[in-house]
Amino acid sequence: MATSRTYEDSCGVAHALELVGERWALLVVRELTLGPKRFGDIKDGLPGISANVLSHRLDELEQAGLVTRRKLPKPAAVWVYDLTAWARDLEPIMQTFGRWAARDPQHRKDLHFGTTSLILSLRTNFDPSLAEGAHLVIALRPNDETYVATVARKKLTIEAGEAPAADATIAGDPRAFAAVTYGGRPLADAVGTGDLVVTGNMASAELFLHLYTLPPAAGA
Repeated sequence: MATSRTYEDSCGVAHALELVGERWALLVVRELTLGPKRFGDIKDGLPGISANVLSHRLDELEQAGLVTRRKLPKPAAVWVYDLTAWARDLEPIMQTFGRWAARDPQHRKDLHFGTTSLILSLRTNFDPSLAEGAHLVIALRPNDETYVATVARKKLTIEAGEAPAADATIAGDPRAFAAVTYGGRPLADAVGTGDLVVTGNMASAELFLHLYTLPPAAGA
């Protein structure tokens, strides 16, 4: 178990909550889903957490076999936290969990929405039915981080890295991405105000940002 707290229940759901059910634990896992991070970078992605609580959660997740800590080789030579292979199996679970919660009509869209949340939401809500015939390579630069998104054969992959031969590059704040992708804001409006910057083929950027579908609201 990640902590000494126990439900005294052998159900797998109960044990899962013992592993990642502590406050902030699953969000720490979320922040590490795209790759290793330094302590400060994890904290930047979770603005509501204190350094003390984050330290405790990381220790507990490490004891549970979900997180490892290692030192990067020179010239970086910094300590980072990373998920174990077992912990990486949580991504599809978090995707299902997130789509379930997104059905809440009271889900607030005006709160913090970081880069990791944006990338995982795109992976989660990609709708293959909207990608018929689409072949795209898009460079994404949310908050100056760099990712390559590829759409081909009605599948989406997004990985960290550069895309020198991209059809388009889209840069800006993750919430501006979300406003266009999920909130119905026209891309031209976001570009006109400078909230998003698009270079390359505007039509490719427009298509890419509209390949996603949120689940219907609960009760709808």
